[in-house]
Amino acid sequence: MGASHAATAKEVAGLLAGAPLEELDDLIERYGHDPRRQVRHAVEVACRRRGREQAQRERVEGMYALMGEMGGDGLVLGVDEVGRGALAGPLTVCAVALPPDPRVWGINDSKRLAPARRAGLADRIRRVACAIGICHVEPASIDAVGMPQALRMAMSGAIEDAGVDPDCVLIDGNPVHVHPRERTLVRGDARIACISAASIVAKVTRDALMVEYDGEYPAYHLAACKGYGSAEHIQAIRDHGLTPIHRVSFCGNFLETHSLF
Repeated sequence: MGASHAATAKEVAGLLAGAPLEELDDLIERYGHDPRRQVRHAVEVACRRRGREQAQRERVEGMYALMGEMGGDGLVLGVDEVGRGALAGPLTVCAVALPPDPRVWGINDSKRLAPARRAGLADRIRRVACAIGICHVEPASIDAVGMPQALRMAMSGAIEDAGVDPDCVLIDGNPVHVHPRERTLVRGDARIACISAASIVAKVTRDALMVEYDGEYPAYHLAACKGYGSAEHIQAIRDHGLTPIHRVSFCGNFLETHSLF
């Protein structure tokens, strides 16, 4: 598109609204002095968006930098879990190795992302990752061994499922002692790129599984609560008892004695 007067104000506004960050500087410079009200407004909106996206990119760059500082130059696996506090469904752990490039812009602690954004990022992570491993530990095993041991089992399983020999394993939280080259960082899912990626893939994978379970057990609102203790889920447990995907050891407070089986 040529000079600013060659395009209608509506066309310019659409161009500014849809442009990727890499093109915004040139477009803002090109149309920054256009006197038309719609264009002026579009430029203002684009400037604000540019600021937000630049800040987000700086945040993600910092996550990749910390991944390199803690993990070194070799193959680094990030590990995170989801479902630890749920009443139903598995404990799910994902392990992800990310290349230095291309960056996965927008990664963050999965809990801070809207579902559609998480799903899009999970697809992007799957396309660019060097390795991905997933492990589910089912409710009966959680009941049998307890959550700390179940977490170790799930993390070991996800690392093995990734199918690589990592030079470093970065884990969100406190030491778990599942790998000789393990390093841990509290809130690592919001601070280290590969752990964030693992948290996103784990969350999207487990959420999809809970939506499937909702079809089998529709009374328990699993598509909405993802197995966690929502008021509707707890009431369904009181009304209907437990299913095979519930963690008996987590649900005793919500059951009358006769409801246990």
